Amino acid sequence: MSKMLYSVTMSLDGFIAGPGGDMSWLADHLGPNPTADELVGEIGALLVGNRTFRGDDPNRGTDSEGAFGGRWTGPQFVLTHHIPDTPVPGVTFVGDLDGGVTAAKAAAGGKYVNILGAHTARQCLEAGVLDEILVFVAPVMLGDGVRLFDHPGGTNIRLERVGLAHTPHATSIRFRVVR
Repeated sequence: MSKMLYSVTMSLDGFIAGPGGDMSWLADHLGPNPTADELVGEIGALLVGNRTFRGDDPNRGTDSEGAFGGRWTGPQFVLTHHIPDTPVPGVTFVGDLDGGVTAAKAAAGGKYVNILGAHTARQCLEAGVLDEILVFVAPVMLGDGVRLFDHPGGTNIRLERVGLAHTPHATSIRFRVVR
């Protein structure tokens, strides 16, 4: 059965995007990363938030555009309240989390469903369907932007560390969500 994984690159101070969703900072922190390379082959589908889907790809207009620097291809399911009239090849737009999770898991064929977008990951966590989190911590501080996880009023989500790796570009930490 497919598991739900939130993988993301984060600044040391906890931001996954700069102010206004700016992702240009990320370009300076991408490089050889065996953990990310291995992950690409373990993903069967993407569950993507609408803002992330329409967002600021630091590789836009290059051969590296898209998920994992353009190295990943496969079915994408985008959560949105405004399904576009014009289809996008390889992308299915879904109007609710349950439908998106069900469709993405079915399409993943036993591989991971990789979640892209902080709001979508938070929804999955709150719904009890998020299984793992893989954070690539980049050696930079942004000071403002989109947080890895934001829960107004606070919360206490228990995690168990199941992996740790270092490269010159990032430190990766993998967690299992404790239920």
